[in-house]
Amino acid sequence: MQDGIMEQMWKNAHLYGGNLSYVEQLYETYLMDPNAVPQEWREEFDKLPKVGDSISQDVPHSTVREHFLLLSKNQKRATPVSGSSVSSEHEKKQVRVLRMINAFRVRGHQHADIDPLNLMEREQVPDLDPRFHELSEADFDTRFQLGSLFFGPEESSLKEILADLKKTYCTTVGAEYMHIVDTQEKRWIQSRMEPVRSHPVLTNEERTHILERLSAAEGLEKYLGSRYAGAKRFGLEGGESLIPCLDELVQRAGRDGAKELVIGMAHRGRLNVLVNIFGKNPQELFGEFEGKKMLETSGDVKYHQGFSSNVMTAGGEVHLAMAFNPSHLEIVSPVVEGSVRARQDRRDDAIGNSVIPVSIHGDAAVAGQGVVMETYQMSQTRAYKTGGTIHIVINNQVGFTTSKKEDARSTEYCTDVAKMVQAPIFHVNGDDPEAVRFVTQLALDYRNEFNKDVVIDLVCYRRRGHNEADEPSGTQPLMYKQIKVQKTTKELYAARLVEEGVLSAEEAKSLDQEYRQALENGEHVAKSLVMQPNEELFVDWRPYLGHKWSFECDTSVDPKLLKELANKTCEFPEGFNIQRQVQKIYEDRKKMAAGAMEINWGFAETMAYATLLAEGYPIRLTGQDVGRGTFSHRHAVVHNQKDATNYVPLQNLAEGQPDFDIYDSFLSEEAVLAFEYGYATTTPNALVIWEAQFGDFANGAQVVIDQFITSGEHKWGRLCGLTMLLPHGFEGQGPEHSSARLERFLQLSAEHNIQVCVPSSPAQIFHLLRRQVVRPLRKPLIIMSPKSLLRHKQAVCSLEDLSEGTFEPVLSEVDTLDPKKVKRLVMCSGKVYYDLYNRRAELEKDDVAIIRIEQLYPFPEEPLKQAIAEYTNLESVVWCQEEPMNQGAWYCSQHHMRNVLQQHDAKLYLEGVGRPHAAAPAVGYISVHLEQQEKLVNEAING
Repeated sequence: MQDGIMEQMWKNAHLYGGNLSYVEQLYETYLMDPNAVPQEWREEFDKLPKVGDSISQDVPHSTVREHFLLLSKNQKRATPVSGSSVSSEHEKKQVRVLRMINAFRVRGHQHADIDPLNLMEREQVPDLDPRFHELSEADFDTRFQLGSLFFGPEESSLKEILADLKKTYCTTVGAEYMHIVDTQEKRWIQSRMEPVRSHPVLTNEERTHILERLSAAEGLEKYLGSRYAGAKRFGLEGGESLIPCLDELVQRAGRDGAKELVIGMAHRGRLNVLVNIFGKNPQELFGEFEGKKMLETSGDVKYHQGFSSNVMTAGGEVHLAMAFNPSHLEIVSPVVEGSVRARQDRRDDAIGNSVIPVSIHGDAAVAGQGVVMETYQMSQTRAYKTGGTIHIVINNQVGFTTSKKEDARSTEYCTDVAKMVQAPIFHVNGDDPEAVRFVTQLALDYRNEFNKDVVIDLVCYRRRGHNEADEPSGTQPLMYKQIKVQKTTKELYAARLVEEGVLSAEEAKSLDQEYRQALENGEHVAKSLVMQPNEELFVDWRPYLGHKWSFECDTSVDPKLLKELANKTCEFPEGFNIQRQVQKIYEDRKKMAAGAMEINWGFAETMAYATLLAEGYPIRLTGQDVGRGTFSHRHAVVHNQKDATNYVPLQNLAEGQPDFDIYDSFLSEEAVLAFEYGYATTTPNALVIWEAQFGDFANGAQVVIDQFITSGEHKWGRLCGLTMLLPHGFEGQGPEHSSARLERFLQLSAEHNIQVCVPSSPAQIFHLLRRQVVRPLRKPLIIMSPKSLLRHKQAVCSLEDLSEGTFEPVLSEVDTLDPKKVKRLVMCSGKVYYDLYNRRAELEKDDVAIIRIEQLYPFPEEPLKQAIAEYTNLESVVWCQEEPMNQGAWYCSQHHMRNVLQQHDAKLYLEGVGRPHAAAPAVGYISVHLEQQEKLVNEAING
């Protein structure tokens, strides 16, 4: 056998010796399927090194080359000729054929028939012409070896090879995958596409089912169009293949073991998906069109609403969740990822096979919105990966009124951004629903095989304008001239099935009639809908519903447990080498645990986490520097100086403790904050925290704050207990490192939607963090967290302050001052308190009281009223803030303070002191900063 194989090697000398690429291709084929290579090659490959009982996937190609070169040297023949010395013209052409095959794999998509309208301008690719490879029609009948082409026979004529390549890569499926570095992934995709030429044969039953789903998609749009003419619905007309696509995705995912799918999508086709995939009752949708009030909230337009249901698949019941989202297009994508990660964590699914994220994009938005790039970037990171996302682009080839490619983007395809994470991209003609079904299966299987993102570019069109009130021909005359004469996807497919004898014209028509009758009867029209769903698949929010706001919450901790946990958080494995400054921090914490040293901010925060973990609450903390803390106060993740391994004491408090997940995030605010919002809305029992590097950087995530965090409950009824730590404080570090834009959060505060707090002591942050989880009320918590106070000598407390008490919304000085002597009252929040306190001490003024308002919303009017009740001789009252007077708390909170003062003494007038009105949050010169700080502190104390 060895003599025979060596004779074959020498017969094809150009393939061996100096050029062994053909052997390498055969070897890669063998790794995927040993039976796909000839027997003599299979026996030879079997001799290569093995790992365990299977052939190693990691045997380098150099080993393969050396193996066969060694065989060649043992033969009684001359040294192999080099690759440049080819024995015949046929062998030269054999190499050219292999190059041509590769060209189709790389660039075939550029000649693919993916546009239903045939208007897409396609570049002529010379690589796909046989003449480019010095092959001609004279070679069409010549037979060539196929190498690693998965077509079945070992060789075919050039004419057959060319026809198969065009059918696989240049018809209604255009595949981009050769940008992927991993050879195994590329070979896997080839093994799925090439044997069936990208067009597998379907049974009549499968084809009839596709037509039924197309009839449903078209039927709903026609029904709504006639019943609610002119009403906005952002219809799916032109992209109806999305419905059989999602139908196949759900059923196949369930068959493969998935328990949940979470879908995020913008407007186009959303109502259709809700009715035909999720099983939303059409009567509910009709009520929304007629303006009926559905919820006791402010509500939102119907194409922003979320939904959930259960459907039955071959693998069991699957829960479907449609994420609520605003009109900010792609911002829902990272929210979906966060919700999926939370569901996977709840199921202890580290791989991500149980819950699958599906993001449905628009072509203009996916190319134009930066959050798309951010979401792709997080896909393989430790903190945010979800085992791969199925991305589906409803490619209408127009964004509102912008259709020219040179206006809409700078890339060939709208999906090119996905190449940054080496995601395969399958462009598919929306008017070929069978091809759509095939790429859906391919995409899902790839995701499950490699746990990576994958993209389906569903190239279709928009039969009407951006909404049903628009007239699109005014801006896209040629496109809509074609659309007016274009038969619908359902009509084309029905005619095809009738022509091929799959069903009769009457049977096809009856599908339309049956669907319309179901709509008129108010029946559910989604297939496989479970009417009595398994509630175990749901997130149980019942313990957190119906709770009214209250300032009272017991967050005390048993002193013995506190000391025990304090010591535990300072323990490290034997031989763990800690950096010198970090070692000092932990030595100080040991002293704090023993009561020999006053407690600072970092220790108090750590103890809040430790006690919550001990009480059974999971914690997730992410942000750009959270392991260490931007200002080096946390050091929750400690790095071994010998080998760079990590140790997290809070993860090692006790056997079976809840998860303490802490991750340094990649440098993003928008996608990361949206992710954590999605996580928090799906994990009501956990403390979920996002910390900004500087509070100002939350600017980059303002859409998340505006459209989700502060308004999600009142628009959509979505509760969320997310905590935001935003470092805030004027330290002379310039305009971008001073303010967390407190005024913006206060302006967004209404109807008890969020909590805005400015804690000024370690005890306060301890009790505040604990309160967020211990009480069942779930509201977003915005914390203006400090910078200089992290090490301020006066910002300390005792162990008793932690073990006893609760978070105090107002801190007064009634116990330290004679209230009858007090003539001037200064109210403030945050670190300016210590400047005011020290200036008062310098001036030895005992007639000035300082009150800290630690919670600015919901404003603590009653606690403030109690705090000033004993100051019966007040002559003046001032609010003091570090921020410019057009920023900070002044404008949004003064009416609350005045209301309290009016009840205390109607003659008192509230004044405001702070930095001068300014366009920027702070000055950039330290001398000016100090001058302003000096002035505002003096004015507050002295009047």
